[in-house]
Amino acid sequence: MTALQAHLLCVGLVGADLLARAWRIQWIVQGLGRRVSLWDSFVLNAFGDAACALTPLRLGGEPARLAGMLRSRVPAPAAFVAISLEVLAAWPVIIVAAGWLAWRYAPAWWAEVGPRLTGAVERAWPWVLAVAILSLLAWRAARRAVGSPAARQLGRPVKRAMVYWRRMPRWPLIASIPLSFINLATRVAILPVLALTLPSPPPMGPLVLGSFALLYSQLILPTPSGAGAVELGFLGGAAGDLGGDEGWLLLAWRFYTNGIGVILGVALAAQVYGWPALRELAGRWSDPH
Repeated sequence: MTALQAHLLCVGLVGADLLARAWRIQWIVQGLGRRVSLWDSFVLNAFGDAACALTPLRLGGEPARLAGMLRSRVPAPAAFVAISLEVLAAWPVIIVAAGWLAWRYAPAWWAEVGPRLTGAVERAWPWVLAVAILSLLAWRAARRAVGSPAARQLGRPVKRAMVYWRRMPRWPLIASIPLSFINLATRVAILPVLALTLPSPPPMGPLVLGSFALLYSQLILPTPSGAGAVELGFLGGAAGDLGGDEGWLLLAWRFYTNGIGVILGVALAAQVYGWPALRELAGRWSDPH
């Protein structure tokens, strides 16, 4: 596969992911008896993508998506419930995919990347220590943000969503399953597609599992987008031996999986709210007290 073909395919994968997620939240909101356009669904997801990528523990993502729904005149209770239901419907897809990939490819993945990854950690132990310290600091900053008055005002127990779950029709939740799978599959496929431009790409099975691990570890890593830890894992061989082009592949992979979302989200937020409001919001996150 040529580099041009790979990048065009990655653009198509990103577009399919954005469209699937916009449909998913649009249909869930409609199931709650409210209306939101496909464009507004796209915009609120863009807000969430940028906030997830730029805040520790992805803490800014759901408040940003809530702001997008309120902008679309979705009442706050319905917006909270829609986001909760979307998360509850998406996680089973992620868990099933993780279990299947581990069962199918984990032994081959460890045989392929284990020695290289272990050796990289041993050689780069000062960087590993620095990333661990940075992660701890990010975790503490995130805890302070969670304790801020604004975050407490936005917090809602997931149990409250179960009441609305029983009231809403089942078709939006059922329809969200294939859309969640498209979201997962398109994002995981980006790294294998980029790797196909290499003269000797690593085995596809371990590469897919490594791509999944690098992507979804960001859900639990405290630094924004897993910064530091993900780079160490990528360059250390978590996705296999990517040769001398691994640095360029890392940049391209980060651009397609995080960069586009940040660019779209920040640009749309600046258009809607203005740069002064964004600077004020950034100041609140950096100093939650």
